[in-house]
Amino acid sequence: MNANKPHLAVTGAAMDSHVPQRHGKKIAYACAALLAVLLAGYGGLRLLPKGLQVAAGEVRIASVERGMFLDNISVRATAVALNSVLLDSMESGRVEEVIARDGAVVRQGDLLFRLSNTQRHLELLQRQSEYAQQITNLSNLRVSYEASRTDAARRFADLEFNLAQAHKLHDRNSRLQQQAYISAQALEESADKLALQQQLLKDLQASSATELAIKHDAVTQMEGALTRLQSGLRLVTATVDALAVRAPVAGRLTDFRLQVGEIVRPDQHLGRIDDPLHFKLAAQVDEYYLNRVAVGHRAVAQLKEQSYAARLSRIYPQIKDGRFAVELEFEQQPEALSPGRSLDVNITLGEPAPALLLPNGAYLNDSGGAWVLVQGPDADTYQRRNIRLGRRSNQQAEVLSGLALGEKVIVSGYAQYGKAERVQLRR
Repeated sequence: MNANKPHLAVTGAAMDSHVPQRHGKKIAYACAALLAVLLAGYGGLRLLPKGLQVAAGEVRIASVERGMFLDNISVRATAVALNSVLLDSMESGRVEEVIARDGAVVRQGDLLFRLSNTQRHLELLQRQSEYAQQITNLSNLRVSYEASRTDAARRFADLEFNLAQAHKLHDRNSRLQQQAYISAQALEESADKLALQQQLLKDLQASSATELAIKHDAVTQMEGALTRLQSGLRLVTATVDALAVRAPVAGRLTDFRLQVGEIVRPDQHLGRIDDPLHFKLAAQVDEYYLNRVAVGHRAVAQLKEQSYAARLSRIYPQIKDGRFAVELEFEQQPEALSPGRSLDVNITLGEPAPALLLPNGAYLNDSGGAWVLVQGPDADTYQRRNIRLGRRSNQQAEVLSGLALGEKVIVSGYAQYGKAERVQLRR
């Protein structure tokens, strides 16, 4: 051995050989584990609930049935006076006295209350003063007219007398001149006097006619002004009289709550007078029926276990809070009916007809009547299904398509289900 060479340790590495790994068992184990997971998942899915879980005791179930659809609706109506007269203030003022009380039965012309209005009284005094002054002026005009007419008549008499004297003188002078007892000059003078008297009379007639016409016209105008003043005075007097307010008709005083000292304004609503013997019914109806009700539809009202026929007399189409108002009139007035009394009224919309039926309820409002939850193959599972409905009454809904006879439907409210497509009942 060479002492200079390093010493190498002896090992068995040169004798080892590479052995390939076997993966078959690992793959088998992985497949088995995957199969176990799939089986567990499938079992879990089988155990998961089918849809929204709902306690069975919280829902109501109904079957689709065949029967007669009764085309009517039931409403709660209130008795109101058939005829009413509103009491609105025509004048302003302070309430000085209240004679009538709310709920009292009054007769036509009965004093209800009294107002005070200083301005109206001052206007009345002013108009009365103007009227008195115009009466005085008219009297003076009439006196002046009569004086002028009398003076004209007196002057007419004087001139007619002078004219007659001038005629006589001229006729006498004419005869004397023919006999040559007087000169032609004397005859001419008498002729001039006659002509003068005739002209004076003619002028007096013209001037007197003009003067009397002017004064007569002044009297006529003053009479017209006095008539207008008299009309104005009557109006002011009427407004003062209106401060004492009287019942325009007989009836029961309603919503009348005036207090002494209260200030009343023009057109202020003060109450009304109701007919105490004749009534009508006022009711609110769901807006769904707006296009189905019509004036003249028959109805039946229940009062103390008795039925009274009525008819729909007026429809107010304005929608408020999903409802509109109607009025009904009795064919024969019930006895012992008082204002504000509530009655059940059944309004007939059409004739009964055979149909597939579901009970009406809030669930149709929740779904808009477009779908319902119908029982599936699993008795506790209910699936959403689109349907088409026809007419509806308070108790029934007419099924046109989407459901078959005998199918079961959830008929309690759907609002709590949200957008769930499927519901499972939990027992």
